[in-house]
Amino acid sequence: MAVPNTYTNTITPEQAVQLENILRNRGWEFKEVQHTLWQARGENVVVCAWKSGKLTVQGKGLTDFVQFTLEPEILKEFGFGYEDVLEPETIASEPFIPHGGVDESGKGDYFGPLVIAAVYADDQAKDELIKIGVKDSKAIKSDKQIFAMSPKIKKCVRGRWTTIVVGGEAYNRFYNSCNNLNKLLAWGHARAIENLIERAPECAQVISDKFAAEHMIKRALMEKGRRIELIQRTKAESDPVVAAASILAREGFIRKMESLSKELELELPRGASARVVEIGRKIYARGGSELLSKYAKMHFSTTQKIIEG
Repeated sequence: MAVPNTYTNTITPEQAVQLENILRNRGWEFKEVQHTLWQARGENVVVCAWKSGKLTVQGKGLTDFVQFTLEPEILKEFGFGYEDVLEPETIASEPFIPHGGVDESGKGDYFGPLVIAAVYADDQAKDELIKIGVKDSKAIKSDKQIFAMSPKIKKCVRGRWTTIVVGGEAYNRFYNSCNNLNKLLAWGHARAIENLIERAPECAQVISDKFAAEHMIKRALMEKGRRIELIQRTKAESDPVVAAASILAREGFIRKMESLSKELELELPRGASARVVEIGRKIYARGGSELLSKYAKMHFSTTQKIIEG
């Protein structure tokens, strides 16, 4: 999918000040532009904070800025790129070297856990994954399809897969200890990679979607994990092994959401929509922040909307 020319979102005056301070500390060039609070220019990207509350981002560096600065440090939630759909013809377009793939599900959803899955595939498994039609889980719109695909993937890779589920109180406790989404993601990816190596000792290379500086995952890896070659790419789900991991992660997320909904006797919606706020208020009315924190990612701005309501 083509990268958009302009990214637009809304931010509060406080967030505009916070972002301005971050960019000034990083040496960005600022100038005054009519109707804006400020305009800042960095490497291959221009950011405008408008007096209306709108924020616009333009330039070749748009994707990196939104994913690695704006979302984790200001918005405190992920969403950019979730609407993208993998082009099937991009799968297996490169020479294949047996490797692991790791991906996550749930990071853009207010309710439910963060689930990270890791998969290892050799040549035979790769061919079988392509044959069964593996593709990025975000391109699969039906839960039924996810459930149908998951056991086939597990059969193809012959037990060389693993999932990590970080949910509820554990997720919020970890986030509160580091106050950084990328550190949490790096920790989860590292644990999934370590577990995968236990099941596939021959794994010497792992491909991950690029969400932060590479050293963050490497620092979180333990001794065995530090021996592997870690490759981070944008759109890593075009790789069939990473795509397989994305499906297993999505399956884990959906099943956990179903379990939590049953436990609450209240269907938990996905994403961070108005419906999410509505259900959040019902949970908050039952048991306040203590109950809400068992089911929600409390650092999302959605929490403030729920409590204020």
